[in-house]
Amino acid sequence: MTTKYSPISSELFIKNRAKFSKELKPKSLAIFNSNDIYPISSDSTLPFAQHRDIFYLSGVDQEESVLLIFPDAYDAKYREILFVRETNEHIAIWEGEKLSKKQATDVSGIKTVLWLQDLPAILRKLMVEAENVYINKNEHYRVSEAPQLETREDRFTKQLQRDYPGHTYLRSNPILQRLRSVKEQEEIDLIQHACDITEKGFRRILNFVKPDVWEFEIEAEFVHEFLRNRSKGFAYTPIIAAGNNANVLHYIQNNQQCKDGDLILFDVAAEYANYSSDMSRTIPVNGKFTKRQREVYDSILRCKKEAEDRLIAGNNWYKFHEEMGKVYTSELLGLGLLDKADVQNEDSSWPAYKKYMMHGTSHHMGLDTHDYGILTDDFTANMVFTIEPGFYLQEEGFGIRLEDNYVIQKEGNPFNLMRNIPIEAEEIEDLMNK
Repeated sequence: MTTKYSPISSELFIKNRAKFSKELKPKSLAIFNSNDIYPISSDSTLPFAQHRDIFYLSGVDQEESVLLIFPDAYDAKYREILFVRETNEHIAIWEGEKLSKKQATDVSGIKTVLWLQDLPAILRKLMVEAENVYINKNEHYRVSEAPQLETREDRFTKQLQRDYPGHTYLRSNPILQRLRSVKEQEEIDLIQHACDITEKGFRRILNFVKPDVWEFEIEAEFVHEFLRNRSKGFAYTPIIAAGNNANVLHYIQNNQQCKDGDLILFDVAAEYANYSSDMSRTIPVNGKFTKRQREVYDSILRCKKEAEDRLIAGNNWYKFHEEMGKVYTSELLGLGLLDKADVQNEDSSWPAYKKYMMHGTSHHMGLDTHDYGILTDDFTANMVFTIEPGFYLQEEGFGIRLEDNYVIQKEGNPFNLMRNIPIEAEEIEDLMNK
């Protein structure tokens, strides 16, 4: 059942832990930590955001929490333990109520809930029984450099290895990469709900955008709609990019005025219960595409439909992107942006189409906007991906990207979770000119 502390039933987290535990070697213990609350300066902090791995396995969305999983523990009550911060009247008054032991059990389905100060003693007792310890490091393929920030998980792991140097340390991340990449139906429903909130935000701004509006005013309209629908807000930092701003792929300043005749590229989406959606749309500021804008827009829409035919079980991320490169090349030739010589003389490591479409067409999504998933694995049912083709025309002063979220099916084309969000040019124009 759901509780006032979580809109997600504990059954999901019980299933997730069972799947994870099955993958552990015998006599293995795994530990997961909450994120820190990060300071800004003085006594200011950033809003708390939970580490997605401990959330995936427990549903606990609170700082200073530790999950311990030890399927082979001699005492059954220690096979799953959740450690949470002990609350008191002072904390309740100044910070708000924290989870009690019973509430933590209701959220997670874990029967053994202890206070965080009990962790050292319990850990010492269980480490005598354990031979292996699974530690959790960020191994996502987009993390290309050593992180500059030491997380609570990093500090805990360092101390653990100093205190218990004789154990064998293994990696939990490869297990979670595969488990989290294939969604349970409850997770798909939560992503669908996030997409539905995103739809409400987009329909709202279609009635709001007009020449001379500011990008930040549009951002405010989105967040207003998201918050009033029980989202915590944006799933990621929003992009509201008018005119040439759209040609900066990660433009997040959102501080320019939208001029008559310009296009606005949106990469904006809501989260719900820590699950992400991820939408891109491009609309005309004045409610009417020019002939050239429409020509490019329709080309990108064709690319998106071609991608849907390829985002199928049995394909994989690398083959998918190679196939989409051929689609982009064909469309760019048709738009007069490339010629045959460009293609014949292209560098295979950076094909000619990359001048106008330089990012990937798709990525896993779920708890993280760029979610876990091993790229060499074949697509399988219940994986969730984006499709997001775009062309960026610096010389012509606009960029267009269109993006929806899809669930891979056992057979046939994927299911579009954003099927109800307007995307056809005629519908966009009609809604803006009502």
